[in-house]
Amino acid sequence: MSFNYYVPTRALFGAGMLNHLHEQAMPGKKAMIVISNGKSTKDNGYLTRTEEQLHMAGIETTVFDRIQPNPLKTTVEEGGTFARANSCDFIVALGGGSVMDASKAIAVSATNDGDLWDYALGKTGKAMPIKNKPLPIIAVTTTAGTGSETDAWGVITNVETHEKIGFGGIDELFPKIAIIDPELMTSVPPEFTAYQGFDAFFHSAEGYISKFANPMSDMVGITAIENVSRYLPKAVHDGEDMEAREKVAFGNYLSGIEMVVGSTSSQHSLEHALSAYHQELPHGAGLIILSKAYFTFFMEKHVCDERFIRMAKAMGKEDASRPEDFITMLTKLQEDCGVDDLKMSDYGIKPEEFETLAINAKATMGRLFGCDRVDLSVEDCVSIYAKSYR
Repeated sequence: MSFNYYVPTRALFGAGMLNHLHEQAMPGKKAMIVISNGKSTKDNGYLTRTEEQLHMAGIETTVFDRIQPNPLKTTVEEGGTFARANSCDFIVALGGGSVMDASKAIAVSATNDGDLWDYALGKTGKAMPIKNKPLPIIAVTTTAGTGSETDAWGVITNVETHEKIGFGGIDELFPKIAIIDPELMTSVPPEFTAYQGFDAFFHSAEGYISKFANPMSDMVGITAIENVSRYLPKAVHDGEDMEAREKVAFGNYLSGIEMVVGSTSSQHSLEHALSAYHQELPHGAGLIILSKAYFTFFMEKHVCDERFIRMAKAMGKEDASRPEDFITMLTKLQEDCGVDDLKMSDYGIKPEEFETLAINAKATMGRLFGCDRVDLSVEDCVSIYAKSYR
């Protein structure tokens, strides 16, 4: 029954909530607005609206627009330098999971000396304690995927070492305020709506079968699974469906909380290895590719049969009675969202890489393997990659 619940972020959830940002207590006087290196945040007017809200609150702003889909260590360090050079005393992360993840690392880099990897928590990271308090963060999420607006973690890629490692985890990296406004999500294309939604889904599905599952993580996790699975196809097929956008965004928000009170598991480690070597692979797409083989591995061990049945029921199969019913519903969800034909080979991934990827996953994100109910060997990981390959 034990759990540790601490989510200090003030969350403003619902359509139109960005309009209330100016009413909130600001953590500083000059904001560094962090956005992606794409065009959507500017073209859709989200940047202008956010700037207007901050200016209404008397906040000076400057923009850092260089974040990649899988944020890089070098870019984060540039962001830290930018924050110091412009005397910014807090960060507004405006975008999806990559922007929010990067903003947490920038918040640390801006106030602490040395290489970012001094503070990274895996493989070549030195895992040094973060000595100086990071810059405060306000998260304005424009996607429903990672739940990063809710937690204190980010994932950063070091291209020189092919490492994609979890970063942060200290209380000061919880955003002070999170704006979860589904109106900002209507512009996300169908393909990426699906990828992001599945990322949120798997956060909770992995957490539900994790050995660290507890009554609190079960409560938020199963509710997230129900909301995402039942409404994601609608959001994919009609991006203007506000009810669907709200339900998926709510599931995503809960999946962020699930990662605070529970944990994801090694599926995320296996995917991070894939995208560490293949930067163009969207994280959610990689998870989709691995998912059937990954969850089947645990079904065959019969370590939590009833949990797979419960997830299948939450996804809409009320008469579920076998663990395999979860795979049936997972397959249907992928088909309904049009992502059932994703292939590793389309992203240049080759079978001869599998052992390298497996070793990388265990070395860089080994902590998540410790959340599994069954220990996965390198050979097991290779087998999951192989069974997922097309």
